[in-house]
Amino acid sequence: MAKRGKKYEDTVKQIDRDKVYAAKDAIQTVRDASIANFDETVEVALRLGIDPKKADQQLRGAMVLPHGTGKTQRVLVFAKGEKATEAENAGADFVGEEDLINKVTQGWLDFDVVVATPDMMAQVGKLGRVLGPKGLMPNPKTGTVTFEVEKAVQDIKAGKVEYRVDKSGNVHAPIGKLSFEDEKLVENFNALVDTLVKAKPAAAKGTYLKNVSVTSTMGPGIKVDVSGFKL
Repeated sequence: MAKRGKKYEDTVKQIDRDKVYAAKDAIQTVRDASIANFDETVEVALRLGIDPKKADQQLRGAMVLPHGTGKTQRVLVFAKGEKATEAENAGADFVGEEDLINKVTQGWLDFDVVVATPDMMAQVGKLGRVLGPKGLMPNPKTGTVTFEVEKAVQDIKAGKVEYRVDKSGNVHAPIGKLSFEDEKLVENFNALVDTLVKAKPAAAKGTYLKNVSVTSTMGPGIKVDVSGFKL
């Protein structure tokens, strides 16, 4: 188990880890507990009442945060012809076909999100072993395999985040930076949780939002009251 620093331990002692806070108060507590000397990312962790081992309880998708993530995403688009031009005009950082596929095969990974048009997927599929383990493989469920490349690129640049339940039924996603105003972080938090509530698998039974917390990159997790969300 990793050893925590003295500043972290001192900060944790001042926080009631068992208390459940309203979203705004939780975010303020995360801010008060920050000890890093950089603009930390604020993240949400949710433990959901679903069984991801069952096919009808899988959860994966994407949504655009109202106020973005505070991070500039480098977008790579695999497209040709008019769609390649469309991607470039939309602000994609890298656009290409076989040339970029070969470059990635050789180890180039200086991008954050990959988009591909459906007609390119037969070739892009060859990159599965490279992109898959890093969570970069284009997928229709997250809107990254599409002919609507303009919208895809613009959404990503605007603050699109992907969510995916892990094998333990947890979802982790960023909602912005500590430099954001509290109101913007709260709105991003509410938008994310609302999206996940609406995406609840029909086969899921019992309590859906079991535990929800917010944290900063270097800080402790703070529990959030989500009883106000309609399930």
